[in-house]
Amino acid sequence: IGKEKAVLESLAGGDPFGSVEPVKNPTGRLIMHSMAMLGREFCYAVEAAFVTPVLLSVGLPKSLYSLVWLISPILGFVLQPVVGSASDRCTSGWGKRRPYILALGIMMLLGMALYLNGDMVISALIPERGKQRTWAIVITMLGVVLFDFAADFIDGPIKAYLFDVCSHQDKEKGLHYHALLTGLGGALGYLTGAMDWGHSVLGRFLGSEFQVMFVIAALVFLICLTVHLCSIPEAPLRDDSTETKLLLKEDGPSQYGSIESVNNGYLKPGYVQTRMTMKCLLKALLSMPSHYRCLCISHLIGWTAFLSNMLFFTDFMGQIVYHGNPYAPHNSTAYLTYERGVEIGCWGMCINAISSSLYSYLQKALLPYIGLKGLYFIGYLLFGIGTGFIGLFPKVYSTLALCSLFGVMSSTLYTVPFNLIAEYHREEEEQNGGEAEAIGRGKGIDCAALTCMVQLAQIIVGVGLGFLVSAAGSVIVVVICASAVALTGCCFVAFFVRYVD
Repeated sequence: IGKEKAVLESLAGGDPFGSVEPVKNPTGRLIMHSMAMLGREFCYAVEAAFVTPVLLSVGLPKSLYSLVWLISPILGFVLQPVVGSASDRCTSGWGKRRPYILALGIMMLLGMALYLNGDMVISALIPERGKQRTWAIVITMLGVVLFDFAADFIDGPIKAYLFDVCSHQDKEKGLHYHALLTGLGGALGYLTGAMDWGHSVLGRFLGSEFQVMFVIAALVFLICLTVHLCSIPEAPLRDDSTETKLLLKEDGPSQYGSIESVNNGYLKPGYVQTRMTMKCLLKALLSMPSHYRCLCISHLIGWTAFLSNMLFFTDFMGQIVYHGNPYAPHNSTAYLTYERGVEIGCWGMCINAISSSLYSYLQKALLPYIGLKGLYFIGYLLFGIGTGFIGLFPKVYSTLALCSLFGVMSSTLYTVPFNLIAEYHREEEEQNGGEAEAIGRGKGIDCAALTCMVQLAQIIVGVGLGFLVSAAGSVIVVVICASAVALTGCCFVAFFVRYVD
């Protein structure tokens, strides 16, 4: 009995059969938990900086370029509810979320290895030059798709892991550290990518800057992932365990941190029997209240604008700002000029990431004065203005200065919509007497719907921008479109998104 009581107290935060205060995790544990975001964003920064130059250097036809950005989000949009449901029902002794986080982390490393090293490996294995190009394109595309798929998916289990093991106060702190370390990881990744590794000792030893970046990114991610997985213990889900049977005895009023809240959170057998399929997700999207749908639409608009700019930014710097040519011979002045533009573009992305971290602190100070509506509107407005000026005046220093506004948008997209979801749920729970299940939906389905907008935005960007670039004959159309979409989003968040008083 003593062991069982200890287990229950560790879950509920005190007396196992009563209303108790939730367990508070030390700040160090929350920072350790957030390290996964640093490693993930570091690898994302490496991809954003190098994937376009890599794809162009292996000779990817323009007709296939948008396909690379389409496959992963389509898979994610379809499979995300299935994977989320599987993690909800995982009975591993290691916990519900961490096995999936580990598996997705391994997939990220494999994808990164393929797209950064594929060309070199194929050149060493296949002597025929014609076949080399074909296989290099295939392997590189496979690596990009695998990496994007895993990196997009891993965010969901990481957030669910945080929500499973933290009190309400710790969730807010944890999300703050997530945003902070996301910006720091991006800054470090872009800063590393901006260095000239090709002529360094490591570059000469490993073969090229792509191989150097893979080794650095892989080491950073492995360290961060290990720290994250060891941060906060998870309670395993066992339907027939003594702990679950004891939890089911609780009939008292539900409060956060009580046994019932733990039961509702992730140990209730009936809950984990529910499958979250694509049909369920679509049904939830159609049946959710209108203010949830408006929030999803605003999130879709924001991510469409943001991704339009970010996925093409280093290519924009190389071709438009520096007037280089990625299709020129690799020893030509035009190609070297393009590479220089890509390196400077990495510095711009570094400025963006640092700005995102700093703005996450500034948001806390601004919130009492302008509220979530003001924060949401300002994020979209500054991004729209900034990208518009970059498109109209593509000069090196002005472009780098305006990259700081990208960070404002990034921090806004990672925080404000999820704060609104939390406010909506808190309001509904208060209206229903504190009963979370009375509203008919959980936070999981609403967060899943919101997250799916990111993948839908990637699909829109993959389909639309490839066509626009081909039609316009220049990547400058990308930043102009990003600006127009963001400014449209300003109107939407001002007039259609509902804010809780």
